[in-house]
Amino acid sequence: MSIPAPELTETLRCPACGGRLRPARDAEPGLQVPLVCADCGEEFPVIRSIPRLLLSPFREALLGNGTAGETDERQLQTALSFGFEWTRFPEMYDEWSRSFLEYMHPHLPQFFRGKKVLDAGCGNGRFAHYAAKYGAEVWAMDLGPAVEVAKRNTESAGKAQVVQADLHRPPFAPESFDYIYSIGVLHHTPDCEKAVKLLPAFLKPGGSIAVWLYSAYNKWYRFSDIYRKLTCRMSGRTLHGFLRVAVPSLYWLDRGLRSVPAVGGPLAGAVHHIFPVSRHKDSEMRILDTFDWYSPRYQSKHTYEQVFRWFESCGLVDLRVNGIPIAVRGRKPIVVSRTVDVQNSGI
Repeated sequence: MSIPAPELTETLRCPACGGRLRPARDAEPGLQVPLVCADCGEEFPVIRSIPRLLLSPFREALLGNGTAGETDERQLQTALSFGFEWTRFPEMYDEWSRSFLEYMHPHLPQFFRGKKVLDAGCGNGRFAHYAAKYGAEVWAMDLGPAVEVAKRNTESAGKAQVVQADLHRPPFAPESFDYIYSIGVLHHTPDCEKAVKLLPAFLKPGGSIAVWLYSAYNKWYRFSDIYRKLTCRMSGRTLHGFLRVAVPSLYWLDRGLRSVPAVGGPLAGAVHHIFPVSRHKDSEMRILDTFDWYSPRYQSKHTYEQVFRWFESCGLVDLRVNGIPIAVRGRKPIVVSRTVDVQNSGI
């Protein structure tokens, strides 16, 4: 269920200047009216109930009506590759219910009831679905075509609004959300640090935020980074076709080697280190996870020390490490204004 129009314009802001948005004209039955900025006049289409709050020419390139500027080319490729991924794998898997609560630890389902939540990089909407199901008002944003799948996957879950927008230009009013989370997304942006540091401004005082990033502590990804120089230049369709052959072959080679006494385990470990692919028990999830590793142009790795410094620079407090690395959560402090009683202060 999408957010009603009055609440939509109360929360959304122009990504170009931060001005308030309003309908471009009176709505006619059956038509979706674009949103226009009251300050700069920039107009943004609403297509299939999804506000498309991206700036031209990047928006036009994503919609297939033009080409992005040179500085946006890698970001465009990343958005399109994830769009292909989630269009190719649109299903909701039962295990994602458990995964959501593992990521949200220590929060339980009742934590979400009545809260206004931002899913910063929602992909196919798999986690926004559960946040809405547990009673939150969810705003789910993503950059690319995956928003179409996210819309379908959140439609019946509860109160959820999908927005197509750039994490480097979040189109929201300051201090709008009780809780912000981003799961495995910010390291796929052109500047992960900048993307992380932008989000706390949209937390209400007392609200909390949690982010999950790729770990820089593990060394398994060194070989995958070498292969990514080639794989990230492939079309989504070509890479997917290649992985349809490579992933099952390497998976069953791994299983076979591990059945060999004594030397099998170390050999399997060496093969997996040199040719990293997902070893998920489900064959489709193995393809999905591996595609996720090898397709995006942007993929940075980070440490807890980095993320703690970023959060501290934003004034967040009560910083904690979550269970799944790299995962850090923090809280925006409540600033209590102090008034001076002139009569009794001796001034």
